[in-house]
Amino acid sequence: MTTDHLPETSARAAPRGRPRDANRDRALMDATLTELQLNGYSGLTTAAVARRAGVSTATLYRRWRSKEDLVVGAARAWAENLGPDHDHGDLAADLGALLRDKATALEGPSGRLLRAVLGEAAHNRALADVLFGAFVIPLQERVFALLERAVERGEVPPVEDPLVVAEMVIGPMVSHTFLVPPEAEGAAGSSPGADIAQRLLPYLLRALGAREA
Repeated sequence: MTTDHLPETSARAAPRGRPRDANRDRALMDATLTELQLNGYSGLTTAAVARRAGVSTATLYRRWRSKEDLVVGAARAWAENLGPDHDHGDLAADLGALLRDKATALEGPSGRLLRAVLGEAAHNRALADVLFGAFVIPLQERVFALLERAVERGEVPPVEDPLVVAEMVIGPMVSHTFLVPPEAEGAAGSSPGADIAQRLLPYLLRALGAREA
């Protein structure tokens, strides 16, 4: 399940002078995601984020020094959470679970954040680095773990370049979820991510030299 990574709290706003208020941090991150979805990175302003969050711009700038810092903070706050890497006993089940978790993440807040800032990341190194750490590394690590288990079980031969396998997951999932219009989907009512996750699995298994369960 995709979740934000800000602490849950029902506490009222802290007295003036206290350094941080988790409720305000949450409101600002929620507002940043909404403004990014509505206006993109180029159209986002710190004033609009502060207004939507119900705080002053001074409050925002005490936390983030610039628009770039604010968006980088949002990328960290909405970092992809693929969930735990359970050993399901075979490669098909492990890989299928990863694909479903990736689909869920792409269709949740982290995916909406990623969609809104990918263009800016192409020429913003600070943002690109954060996105790589928050979205790519978790998936790579899970792919490496499930491949290692599959090799140990004798399901597939040693994988020469596991990074390529991770790219084979990321590329189709992102392009299909973000670029394929709903009307082009084969099954009515199915989500783009769930659709490509199901269809991609047998191809990945064949590429790895394993049989589909």
